[in-house]
Amino acid sequence: MASILDQYEHEQASYTTPKSRTIPEPLGPGIFDVRLGDTEVPIFSKSKINFKPDEPITHLVVCNNFLVLVMNHGVLMRLDLEHADDTDRVELFKPGEERVHRMFLDPTGRHLIISLESQENLYLSRNSKKPKPIAKLKGHHIDSVGWNWQNANENTTGAILLGTSKGLIFETELSANEESRFWQGNLDQYLRQLFNLRGANIEPITGIEFDRMPSDSMTEYQYYILVTTPGKLYQFIGTVSKSAEPPMFQHLFQQFEEQNKVEFTELPGDFGYSEFRLYLKFREPARKFAWMAGPGVYYGDIDTSGKLGPYTVTTNQMLMRYPKDGEERTANYPFSMVLTEFHTLLLFPDRLKAFCLLNEQQIYDDHYSDRFGRLLGLWKDPLKGTIWVYTSQNVFKYKVTNEARDVWQMYLDRGEFELAKQYCKDNPIQRDRVLTKQAEFLFNERRYLEAAEMYAQTENSFEEIALKFIRLDDRDALRRLLHKKLESLKNQDKTQMTMLVTWLIEIYLNQLGQLKEQQLESSPRFRQLQQEFQGFLKQTRVKECVQHNKHVVYDLISSHGDVVDFVFFAILMQDYEKVISHYIQYDNYRGALEILNKQSEMNLFYKFSPLLIQYVPKETVTAWIKQGQNLDPKKLIPALVQYDHNKYKEQGSEVIRYLEFCIESLHNRDEAIHNYLISLYAKLQPDKLMGYLLKQDQEEAERGHELSYDLKYALRLCSEYSHKAECVHIYSRMKLYEEAVDLALTFDVELAKMEANKPEEEDVELKKKLWLRIARHVVEEEKDVKRAMEFLHECDLLKIEDILPFFPDFVTIDHFKDAIVTSLEKYNQHIATLEDEMKEATGSAEEIRKEIQGFRNKYAHVKALDKCSKCGFPLMTRAFYLFPCQHKFHSDCLIDEILPNLSGAKIGARVKELQKKLAERDDRSSSVVGKQDTTALSSKFTAKAELDDLVASECIYCGIYMIRSIDKAFIEDGEDEQGWL
Repeated sequence: MASILDQYEHEQASYTTPKSRTIPEPLGPGIFDVRLGDTEVPIFSKSKINFKPDEPITHLVVCNNFLVLVMNHGVLMRLDLEHADDTDRVELFKPGEERVHRMFLDPTGRHLIISLESQENLYLSRNSKKPKPIAKLKGHHIDSVGWNWQNANENTTGAILLGTSKGLIFETELSANEESRFWQGNLDQYLRQLFNLRGANIEPITGIEFDRMPSDSMTEYQYYILVTTPGKLYQFIGTVSKSAEPPMFQHLFQQFEEQNKVEFTELPGDFGYSEFRLYLKFREPARKFAWMAGPGVYYGDIDTSGKLGPYTVTTNQMLMRYPKDGEERTANYPFSMVLTEFHTLLLFPDRLKAFCLLNEQQIYDDHYSDRFGRLLGLWKDPLKGTIWVYTSQNVFKYKVTNEARDVWQMYLDRGEFELAKQYCKDNPIQRDRVLTKQAEFLFNERRYLEAAEMYAQTENSFEEIALKFIRLDDRDALRRLLHKKLESLKNQDKTQMTMLVTWLIEIYLNQLGQLKEQQLESSPRFRQLQQEFQGFLKQTRVKECVQHNKHVVYDLISSHGDVVDFVFFAILMQDYEKVISHYIQYDNYRGALEILNKQSEMNLFYKFSPLLIQYVPKETVTAWIKQGQNLDPKKLIPALVQYDHNKYKEQGSEVIRYLEFCIESLHNRDEAIHNYLISLYAKLQPDKLMGYLLKQDQEEAERGHELSYDLKYALRLCSEYSHKAECVHIYSRMKLYEEAVDLALTFDVELAKMEANKPEEEDVELKKKLWLRIARHVVEEEKDVKRAMEFLHECDLLKIEDILPFFPDFVTIDHFKDAIVTSLEKYNQHIATLEDEMKEATGSAEEIRKEIQGFRNKYAHVKALDKCSKCGFPLMTRAFYLFPCQHKFHSDCLIDEILPNLSGAKIGARVKELQKKLAERDDRSSSVVGKQDTTALSSKFTAKAELDDLVASECIYCGIYMIRSIDKAFIEDGEDEQGWL
């Protein structure tokens, strides 16, 4: 528990909150800041470390939660703050023999450099118990160390820079490894003086820092080095080769030595010392710097992008004067400083003060009483961010809490709105205040469009903001405000969205109407505004919003007479019927057809095609063809039959083109379509009619389809328009051959002859009848006896006696003498042929009689040892068959072999039936020996003869049975294959 004195000291520390936080301001409707500034935790809070040294403290440093302090009697203590109970003591020198000048600890807390008053310098690694002298630096006081921020090796410091009290800059590398080359006695190549800042007066180097800059080079690094003396800030910027041997910075400093020109900033009134600090996060580039110099704290930003030129990396520099002390208004100089992201803390002999660098206001003042001892130093842990103050008797720790919480307000007061928004982070109240202030600033600056965007993002009353913009002549700003407000609404805010969308549509239409009145319809401003309007209507949220209120938008656009946007909106809403009707109303049939093509509702094709086909037939049919299977040709019949009589032929030709497409490409077989095509062919393109009919016949023959058209309807049309050849063809298809021949004879005898040959071959009488009609027509109508005689050669059914009755009485024998002679000659030839055939038949019959007689007398020898060709047993043991080919079979073996090869189940059944019948008769005859009657014996011989005809007509191995079995498998399905092996 803290003592009463400690509590008193704690109350002495004053924390000043920004004045703007104590004044409540309305942030917007429905938003309240319920936090009280006085109850917030201060940014800087102090705590006393529970540590009582046995000797007065002289120096202290902290890095990476590793604390090192030196006491007056020469003992160094090391503490790991995460394990505070484990302390480490190292004796540096005997009490009273020496004093520490300065002490430096690297950011990782692993490497410690100690500079003694006797100008001896020591190095102590974290794991070492014994400090080691840096022999080459003897005779120098180290006043500053530039640590290598890129170094990640625990055993070595990497290349570091040392600044001495004589203005010299050295480069070295210290290693904790006992066997390293550094400790082998020769340090010249690892400890090198690089630069001398000594001028007329010797000035100590009070601060030195370096870091790497971004570079695109594959062979070089770029570095900046910042060095301070009590009154000057130097900047060294240059390149270092990636393959450079130590010392790595020698080439960089050598360039400045040769040029004899170094960039520096000088401040007047130095008081003999200074401190230089960088603000950076470990492994990240430094972002800010602060230099505690004579007139005040010189601070600014570090920019390594190269935009500032080749000689500097500092920008936005400012000088914060030290606070005046009392009525004398004399400056009270601090003796130590640390830098945080937004503050600098200065240590004075009796107090610690914190100043905000954004407004240079003091926000914290912590007074120290004499009972704690004299204030000696201030230090910041660069990795953990904690701040340490120590006296000769005590150590204090400062915790930094939410340092950036008031930064947004400070940036807002300075008018740096983007930075203010950046530091609002996720606080909607602060962000709303920033946006409101920014919007007011832009509005006052007459930057109305930008102001509208900002206002739309705030939580202020929309009605009040809208009234501000309504008063302006510039409607673009109001439109921008409504746009942004619409974007911020949620999907469930249907009512607000509808109101804003309707308002925006009205504004767009008013602006477009004003430009039309000024006759600026062709101006870029009009085109841009119309494109914006149409783009607005195409937005998904807007389309969904007006989907149920289309009539309102239609009324608005119609009231302004904006035809273009009316059509655009109708297309957007997919009200294609409305658009097409509009185009047709203004006789823009091509425009209507273009819209019709863009949509996918087929009912609109059926509805508007009857009208479009009359005015743009070619384009309409092309549109139908493009739709292909999507359109039902039967539903287009009302359009197909619509005609403008002035364009009858043109429309008919286009309709024929569509019908041909339906039949040829879509393979349509609707009778109505085919009949209508025939009617158009008959009226407009008769030259295509016969080709169509023949093609239909071909398809019927190839695919087995029935005819797709009505034969009777087609016959009536062809007859009506006197297409005789087509009529003949249709008569033929109807098998009305007599009518076909009669009609063909009226204009083409050859066609009639072709038709006369079409009846079936069996229908000889009809064919002959048709040819007689043709002959009669030729004789009676054409009086061409010679041609009639030629028919005798063309048709075998006609004879001279069939044609003679048609000849008139006056015809002489000379007209058909040749035909009669030819006919008689044919009769004679036929008679001679019959005589030859009779002689040949008589000779064949005689030969057959001789062969039969020879077979009756033919015999064969059967030996007692002959065996059956099927079973291999002796043949004479039972009844057998003997074939001329000398194959011999037992009768039962032959029947068993031949039964599977008989064609038809009935024949096989008959064979079995005959076998059974013969067996029964044999049994009956054996029981009644010698008593067989003649009828029974005759029946037995008949059955035997029939059985012989069925099974023994030819040898099973040499006859037709063997030929039939050529495709039979040797091994039947289910038969054991092993039996064949």
